[in-house]
Order: sequence, then structure tokens, then C-alpha cells
Amino acid sequence: MTTTSLRAPARPRSTHRPRLIGGLVLALSLFVSGCATNSPDAPYDPYENLNRKIFSFNLALDRNIARPLAKGYVDVVPKPAREGVHNFLGNLGQPVIFINNVLQGEPDDAGDTLARFFVDSTAGLGGLIDVASLMGIPDHSTDFGITLGRWGVDQGPFLMLPLIGPTTPRDLTGDIVDIGLDPTTYIQFRSSIYYGLGAGFLGLVDARAQRLGEVESLQQTSLDFYATTRNLYLQYRAAKVHRGKPNMQNLPNF
Repeated sequence: MTTTSLRAPARPRSTHRPRLIGGLVLALSLFVSGCATNSPDAPYDPYENLNRKIFSFNLALDRNIARPLAKGYVDVVPKPAREGVHNFLGNLGQPVIFINNVLQGEPDDAGDTLARFFVDSTAGLGGLIDVASLMGIPDHSTDFGITLGRWGVDQGPFLMLPLIGPTTPRDLTGDIVDIGLDPTTYIQFRSSIYYGLGAGFLGLVDARAQRLGEVESLQQTSLDFYATTRNLYLQYRAAKVHRGKPNMQNLPNF
């Protein structure tokens, strides 16, 4: 629950994508502030009136539930333990990232991801310690929504969904496919459903705890918090699809 990626996902499985549990934190974690302005390339937001109402609902959940939980987590759990939890959850998502690296035709990224998973799962004590980063192995986080974008699939209209937060039809489809790509989806053991729910809840709290202060700062500096969230989310996803390069097919008409 959250306002977001508080980019969710509530499902009985390990969470490699906290955004699915609540996408707002993902969008708000871009360290960018400011107000949205209208332009010839304005975001495609045909459901804006409904989206704004859902956004307000998500913010209320975040203010009353997600943020207090995250703050309590930070106050009670020592930083080394929180870092271990964060690293462990991130390591669980490496197999899905690896598959998407391959599907995107990025063998070098796939090699790095495989190396990260092996190193952190062994020397990193199951992912509790991010040894791979200490060794200089880069993280190439991605997902099937990005894969679809690389394949030329249009993102569709902007959507603000209850609990999930900001998304698009392409990204929502990607979230669902990523669940199917995740090996932990198919691992069954006694009390596995409780493990999955616990991991999902912990992923939500961890994601929100990572952004304590940033969301509030962005909200205070935005003239239109909804528009800022929407634009940052779409810009971030577009940058991921184009690997940080400008989209040459959608340049402004000067």
C-alpha cells in the first residue's frame, strides 16, 4: 500500500519491483523538483480528472500509513540492518533483470547482471552485502516495460492507479510479465505464501524508507504536485527506454 511503489505490488512473492506495490515513490525519487508546464509535447493524459482523484487517494494512504511505517522502520532498525534488507531485496530481482537484459539484446549488461547475482549471492551472503558494487560491477536495472519500449511498443495514456501509482498500459503489462519471469514465482514451500507477502510488505516499507524527505521536499517545491509526478515518471521511463539518449523520433518542432 502506499501512494505508490508503495512502482505493489501486493503479491505473494519476493518483490524485485517495489514500484508495482506503489509506483509513486519511483517517480518521486528522481531528485528533481519544479512545476509542470504545458508544451507542444504535453503528456498524453486523457483521464486526468480521474487520475487526480486517485492521486489524492494514494497521497492520503502514504501520509497516514506508508510514511509512518517507513519512519518507524528507520527509527527502530539500525542502518546496517536496513542496508542489508535493501541489498537482499535488490538481489532477488537480478534474475528478472538478467532476462530483460537478454531480451533487449544487451549481452554486456546481461553479463554484468549475472556476475552481480553470483557474487552477491555467494560472497555477499545471499545478497545482504552488495559486494558486486564494491568490485565495480555496474547495476543495469531494467524491466519488461522497458523491454517493450525498446521493441517499439507505444506507452499509451498515462494512468494513476490505486496503490500502484503512476504507470502506463505498457508498464503495467511489463509488471505482470515480470512476475511470470521471476523464478521465485514458481518456488513452492511450506508457508511460501506468507514469505511472499512478508517480502512484499518489506519491499514496500524499504522503498518508502529510501525516500523519506525527498517526497515531502518535492511536494513543497511543486506548484502542481500531480503534474510534476506525472511528468517526472514519464521522463524517467522514456530515459530508460532510450538509455539516456534523446528520442530522435519525438524531437520538439522548433
